[in-house]
Amino acid sequence: MDDQAVIFYACKFNNDWRHALTDTTTPRRRNLLKGAAVAAGALSAPMIATAQTGPINMRWQSTWPAKDIFHEYALDYAKKVNDMTGGELKIEVLPAGSVVPAFGLLEAVSKGTLDGGHGVLGYHYGKQNALALWNSGPAFGMDANMVLAWHKYGGGAELLAKLYASIGGNVQSFLYGPMSTQPLGWFKKPITKTSDFKGLKFRTNGLAIDLFTAMGAAVNALPGGEIVPAMDRGLLDGAEFNNATSDRVLGFPDVSKVCMLQSYHQSAETFEVMFNKTKYDALPAKMKAVIAGATEAASADMSWKSVDRYSKDYAELQTKDKVKFYKTPDSILQDQLKIWSEILEKKSAENPLFKEIVASQKAFAQRAVKWEQDTMISRRMAVNHFFGAKKA
Repeated sequence: MDDQAVIFYACKFNNDWRHALTDTTTPRRRNLLKGAAVAAGALSAPMIATAQTGPINMRWQSTWPAKDIFHEYALDYAKKVNDMTGGELKIEVLPAGSVVPAFGLLEAVSKGTLDGGHGVLGYHYGKQNALALWNSGPAFGMDANMVLAWHKYGGGAELLAKLYASIGGNVQSFLYGPMSTQPLGWFKKPITKTSDFKGLKFRTNGLAIDLFTAMGAAVNALPGGEIVPAMDRGLLDGAEFNNATSDRVLGFPDVSKVCMLQSYHQSAETFEVMFNKTKYDALPAKMKAVIAGATEAASADMSWKSVDRYSKDYAELQTKDKVKFYKTPDSILQDQLKIWSEILEKKSAENPLFKEIVASQKAFAQRAVKWEQDTMISRRMAVNHFFGAKKA
C-alpha cells in the first residue's frame, strides 16, 4: 500500500468513526470496530514484512598462529566474504587454539562448536588419510593451481564431499589459495643424501608423514605454532612448515641457519575453508553464490600476495637473518618419487576411496600436465638472460 492510499483510508476511517460516535445504531458501531481491526492489520503488515533481522554472524577459527601470514589469509578471506555480502554475513576468525587445538578444527566445525574454519586438508590426516591427497605429495606433476582445476572441473570436489560423508563430516568445504612448492625443511646442516634422514627427529604433516618415515626419519606431526619451540628444546632435529614468510615470522631463523629448498612432499598444496554444513545449508541461495565467488576472488588475491611477501622475506632471510639456502639434491627428489609411488600403491589397496581419488587425480594430471609441458615455455632462459651473471 503506497503513502497516498494510506492517507486516503486513514481520513475515510476517521470520518466514519466520527459519525459512529453520534450513531445510536449498535450494528453500525460493531461493523466499524471490525473495520478498524482489519485496517490496523493491513497497515501494519508491510512493517512486519520489511523488518530487519540483522546480519548472520559466524565464529570461525584458523589453524594458524595470529602472527602467521596464513592467519592473515584467513582474515583476508573473511573480509572478502563480509564485504561481498554487503555485511549480511559477518565472519569473525580467531587464531589457532582460541577454541580448539589446530588439529581439532574439523571435529569442532562438524559438531557446530565453530561455524567454520580455515586450514589445510592434511591436518585431518588422522580422521581419514585420503584427505591428505589434496595437500601431500607431487600430485602427478601438477602444481597447486592445477590441483584446484582438478578439484573444480575434474571431479575432485565431488570426491571430497564423498570422503567427508564417509566419516560423518558435517561440513561444506571449499578449496582455494594455491601454494608454492614447500622447502624440504630447516636443518642443523645441509642434507646431501636420503640416508641423512635416518633417525632424524623431523616435523611434517599429512601423507608426508608416511614419506619421511619411509626415508628413515622419526616423524612428529605438530601444528605450526609448536614447531620452533620444539626445535629450540632439541625435541626436533629438523622441520618443514611452508614458505619464507611463515617460516621467518614463526622464528625458524632463530633455531636454524640452513634451509633446503625444493621437495615433492608438498609441492601442490592448497588451503581449505569450511562451514558447518547445517548452518551453510540454511543460508539463502544468493548468499551461497556470493560465498562461492568470494572464495575464488580470495584465491587469486592470496596467490598474488604470496608472490610479493614471500619474495621479500626470502631476500631478507639471506641478507638480515644470514640463512643459507641449498637446493635439495636430485637424488633425494628421485627417492621421494619412488617412495611416493609405493605409498599410493599400499594405501590404495587398503582404502577404496583412496584408490578412487588417486585414479581421478592421475587421469586429470596426465592430460593437464602434458598440455602444460608442451605449451608453457620455461622461464629459466629469460631469468638467466635478464638477471644472470654478466660476462666481463
